[in-house]
Amino acid sequence: MNKKNLIASFILILSSFWGYTQTISTISGSITDQSSTAIPWATVAIPSLNVGTTADSTGHFVLKDVPAGRWELEVKYLGYQPYTITIRTDGSTPKTQDIVLLDAGTSLDEVVVSGTMKEMSKLDSPVPVEVYTAKFFKSNPAPTVFDALQNINGVRPQLNCNICNTGDIHINGLEGPYTMVLIDGMPIVSGLSTVYGLSGIPQSLIERVEVVKGPASTLYGSEAVGGLINVITKNPRNTPILAVDAFGTGWGEISADVAAKLRVGKKSQSLLGVSYFNYQNPLDNNNDNFTDVTLQHRVSLFNKWNVDRKDNRILSFAARYVYEDRWGGEMNWAPKYRGSDEVYGESIYTSRWEFFGTYQLPVKERIVFQFSANGHDQNSVYGDMPFLADQYIGFGQLTWNKVLGNHDLLSGFTYRYTFYDDNTPATADALNVDINRPTHTRLPGLFVQDEITFDDRNKLLLGVRYDYNSIHGNILTPRINYKWNSLDKNNVLRLSFGNGYRVANVFTEDHSALTGAREVVFESELAPETSWNGNLNFVKKVPLGNGGIIGFDATAFYTYFNNKIIADYDTDVQKILYGNLDGHAISQGISLNIDLALMNGLKMMAGVTAMDVYSEEDGQKIQQLFTERFTGVWNASYTLKRFGITVDYTGNVYGPMRLPLLSDTDPRSEKSPWWSIQNIQLTKAFRSGIEVYGGIKNLLNWTPNRGNPFIIARPHDPFDKLVDFDGNGQAITTPENPYGLTFDPSYVYGPNQGARGFLGIRYSFY
Repeated sequence: MNKKNLIASFILILSSFWGYTQTISTISGSITDQSSTAIPWATVAIPSLNVGTTADSTGHFVLKDVPAGRWELEVKYLGYQPYTITIRTDGSTPKTQDIVLLDAGTSLDEVVVSGTMKEMSKLDSPVPVEVYTAKFFKSNPAPTVFDALQNINGVRPQLNCNICNTGDIHINGLEGPYTMVLIDGMPIVSGLSTVYGLSGIPQSLIERVEVVKGPASTLYGSEAVGGLINVITKNPRNTPILAVDAFGTGWGEISADVAAKLRVGKKSQSLLGVSYFNYQNPLDNNNDNFTDVTLQHRVSLFNKWNVDRKDNRILSFAARYVYEDRWGGEMNWAPKYRGSDEVYGESIYTSRWEFFGTYQLPVKERIVFQFSANGHDQNSVYGDMPFLADQYIGFGQLTWNKVLGNHDLLSGFTYRYTFYDDNTPATADALNVDINRPTHTRLPGLFVQDEITFDDRNKLLLGVRYDYNSIHGNILTPRINYKWNSLDKNNVLRLSFGNGYRVANVFTEDHSALTGAREVVFESELAPETSWNGNLNFVKKVPLGNGGIIGFDATAFYTYFNNKIIADYDTDVQKILYGNLDGHAISQGISLNIDLALMNGLKMMAGVTAMDVYSEEDGQKIQQLFTERFTGVWNASYTLKRFGITVDYTGNVYGPMRLPLLSDTDPRSEKSPWWSIQNIQLTKAFRSGIEVYGGIKNLLNWTPNRGNPFIIARPHDPFDKLVDFDGNGQAITTPENPYGLTFDPSYVYGPNQGARGFLGIRYSFY
């Protein structure tokens, strides 16, 4: 062997030996969340070495071929904050490193879409958006989105009837019709389903919920006056193969959700979900001979598809069907009494279908087409008053996103068609009420938005929308948003100003127009409502030692309404008068959210809102009905790692609100008391993917009948057969009717369901 070959061989042997001695280390461990639940399939990598691996189904990982040195280890999994830790290896001794990931809901830097219709960092968004993950809702399990929102600051599910328990969602004191509810960015819940459709969205299919407070009509059109709630459903790519969540309560409520992931071919993934809720146990704990809680039987089917396309273009579509049978009323009511005046009951059959999707066009530019269609059939009776309604809505939207220098432009064209028909004066001929005239509303619109980035700290958003309503004509809605942040983005200041509008349909939005004995009277033709809103938001993020974080989110808001439509219960106790306000209305207040997450397993979220919501007409200021001046919410969670048990304590507290009385002699309180609903839950997680949870809802056993002689007026005479009236149609006092009242269930401000235990199980198979 010559000298050259000898040297080459020596170098090769030395290199092989060096490589062998430097790459024998391994890093292994387990990945869990704060409740010690294993996180499967998380990615683990050392980017500087270009080495990585994936955890198995139990959350265990082994990272091989790590040389001696000091390395940055990164762990990522969808729905959790990215985790980075510095690890030193000696090149020979295996390293063990267990990792705990924080839920993304504790981060101030999630990805959001609702504020600007584009995916972006929450901290970069010029529009303040609040994000709540699926894990947040698991701390107080509920069968529907409507119930689940009760622990979000400034958002309150409001029951509108003591008997059928339908409701809507208030944002910053504004009633449900001012809140737009989207599913995957599509306007699904509106019109009839503002009251009846919210209960059909299964909680188990939620990836996250985004909340925007304040007008969003510039992007989303009518109904987004008070704000919007965007329910983002799970992506089939990232869901378990099978997931089951079921629980029951001591009152006999049964709720079950099942979701399964299917893969069809190499490019299609599908998520199939079934949600079932059943409650058939009539209870009358307040002894008024009426059911305390509506009996319900509901099934919801959901199917979502994602298709992989070239260049990661989007193709996603989904369908949902909901059927519900609910009734409440006198304890001896039966279906044979439906629609009669023998025994009072409110019976509602709801059948609803939805289809929506997103398709990105196969062109170089980012052009996206979104669509939705839904049909809603309502067959209801309230005592002997039938309400039969059909509604069909078709919606299409084409958007174009283009970046030009520091300008991020978004423009779009929308078209919405609404067919509505019912058996009320809403669709009757103006001259002959016996002639039915369904409404056909066409709403084309154009919008443009320019997001201008001046530098790393300053951003300006300008937007304007034009709609043409086939009934009400031209509508223009502008908005402007400004955002400033510190260089480290630990401080963010946002200033927003915008316009909102809403076209009202009383019978689809206000349940009180249908129930009880009051006559509905329209004082004039209802014009569209308009509003102007100003909003100042400040967010501060304070990183703590060992990966913890505390966040502060403070907002001051002010909304001024023209043409607001207010239900007048006070002028005539026998009627509900509807008309546009000859004056103005104000919604103003401040709110504060605080989030705290520590690596020791403690997580706390708390929020308070103080607000003043009123109307002013002829120099008289009137507080809005069913609107509290103060609300507070909290969610505290702590994991006992030694036992693998998580304790969740959730609750809310509300200040007094003005309530409708029937007469000066009505003995019920004019204002509600301070009241609070509090819940506690224990969850035990097992590595097999099973979670067992249980606890108590409404720990204080609070119900709204406390301190009141009754809640429902004259429940023993629901058809007013024993009421005497004067010549003006007003009830008069008699020995049998000492307060001069008529039957009325509209005095409602909180759930009439006391304390109850619950027990449930979750299972996820990957």
